[in-house]
Amino acid sequence: MTKKQKKNLIRIIVSAVITVGLMFLPFDGLLKFAAFLVPYLIVGYDILIKAVKGVINRQPFDECFLMTVATIGAFALALTSSGDYLEAVAVMLFYQIGEWFQSYAVGKSRKNIGELMDIRPDYANIENEDGELEQVDPDDIDIGTVIIVQPGEKIPIDGIVTEGNSVLDTAALTGESVPRNVKSGDEVISGCINLSGLLKIRTTKEFGESTASKILDLVENASSHKSKSEKFITKFARIYTPAVVLSALALALLPPAFEWFLTGNGDFLKWIYRALTFLVISCPCALVVSVPLGFFVSIGNASRNGILIKGSNYMEQLAKAETVVFDKTGTLTKGVFELTAVHPEKINETELLHLAAHVERYSTHPIANSLRNAYPDEHDSCAVEDTEEISGKGIRAKVNGNIICVGNEKMMAYAGAKISQCEHSETVIHVSQNGTYMGHIVISDVVKATSKEAVQSLRQLGVKRTVVLTGDSRKTAESVSKSIGIDEFYSELLPGDKVEKAEQLLSEKKSGGSLLFVGDGINDAPVLSRADIGIAMGAMGSDAAIEAADVVLMDDDPLKIAKAIRIARKCMRIVKQNIWFSIGIKFFLLLMVAVFANMWLAIFADVGVMVLAVLNSIRCIRNT
Repeated sequence: MTKKQKKNLIRIIVSAVITVGLMFLPFDGLLKFAAFLVPYLIVGYDILIKAVKGVINRQPFDECFLMTVATIGAFALALTSSGDYLEAVAVMLFYQIGEWFQSYAVGKSRKNIGELMDIRPDYANIENEDGELEQVDPDDIDIGTVIIVQPGEKIPIDGIVTEGNSVLDTAALTGESVPRNVKSGDEVISGCINLSGLLKIRTTKEFGESTASKILDLVENASSHKSKSEKFITKFARIYTPAVVLSALALALLPPAFEWFLTGNGDFLKWIYRALTFLVISCPCALVVSVPLGFFVSIGNASRNGILIKGSNYMEQLAKAETVVFDKTGTLTKGVFELTAVHPEKINETELLHLAAHVERYSTHPIANSLRNAYPDEHDSCAVEDTEEISGKGIRAKVNGNIICVGNEKMMAYAGAKISQCEHSETVIHVSQNGTYMGHIVISDVVKATSKEAVQSLRQLGVKRTVVLTGDSRKTAESVSKSIGIDEFYSELLPGDKVEKAEQLLSEKKSGGSLLFVGDGINDAPVLSRADIGIAMGAMGSDAAIEAADVVLMDDDPLKIAKAIRIARKCMRIVKQNIWFSIGIKFFLLLMVAVFANMWLAIFADVGVMVLAVLNSIRCIRNT
């Protein structure tokens, strides 16, 4: 509980105790008025100030204005008639109780997001000329700088470990409590906490482009993306509040004027009391508070589970998931390739690996890493120049003056080389030299342990269609899809083909449902942007994919897709419950005011409904 929450709770308790005590004291008149004014001001002074500021700023029509008018009016009526000030104090007291519940729920959610915000590093360590550690601003660190991270410190910038072994705490990023072991050569991301050994890390990004900075930017901007429900509530309150103020004024003046016209005697005090009751009932607190709160709490809950949802508008689309489309490599598979077989032609296995590793020397693709690992001795006299990556096909380069092409069947067709077919269903990398086919290398990708369970979970949630879009061969796509239970697959797709296929799938889905695309690579960014909801793998995914996506999974676990959908569906279910419950109770009791007016009933209609709606929204904190 924050200091402000404690302070407000103390105000509520003190005001309640004083009010109960005053009910048993035998006094009347102005003394009683002044006495009840004390607990009223203790609990409601901030509401009165906000109402005055609203009038000054020419934006008076909000719940603070309604509460102020209603309670001051109740005090005025009690002063001129019955002398019962309890109702006026009770309205403000119970309103503040509702506000406190709302503040508590927001605080719980902010704590989840606040833990995520703690990943922001304050400094980076570098070694100066004297060999001593010096703390510098991470913004001043250039790419390629070697930084030193001591035990207990956060990794400030993404990079590669050049020296040292350690264990990293990744809970703030992924929501998982299992530590990760790292050693020399491993990639590490900012925001993780170094738990044991000293690490030397060569930075691969600038601070502003590092993982921690990207995540914080996503979280900080999440609230700017409003859902349709929130936009509806904003528009509703903008029209509704002035309308009820005018209606209350009409209720206070027209019926007694009509009575006076007919009988010569109009009971103005009775109708003013009903108008004040009308104002309290009509206050849209439950809607204005509970609907945004439901989304905010759900986004906080998702972030606690390593799922970053960029705005509440994406919650609505997630909840309507009907078709889920996957990229394969790095999404359903680990993207960690292992060499399975080498089938050379005209040259031996070593020479074939030698050519492929040299051409893939500067590529960051996981397949390139596997080829370099298979032939690690690249530092020879070979001259590699004019390297060119051809999208969706492979890489071409000059090695000692010879044009070497490495890639898929399309790359060989591009090079004019006639390939030999391979019976393996895994990924096949073909190699040609000066248009002559030199053989192929078989690479296998490892399917993630949770991929099959993830697809089953989606089916249990009612997802009707699962699809794989991949640039890999038909055999590879078919093998992976069958092993994890995917409904259909499309293989050998260029980035443009993926967008075209996504467009087709979007046109085939039923109205009201949404299409989710899950990917991790740069070539997935266009499809992530085109889908109803784009989900990026945050730990392994490229910056372009994370930027284009609407949802980011921080630990690359496909099982989190189902969890994100469950969180979104629970959120939307609770939001709709609050909307219908609040509006239904309000309008029913507003109609009753014309014939039956009771301030305690108004307190329930306003504060009681708000408290119930807020408590309902708090249920979004729990996982489903």
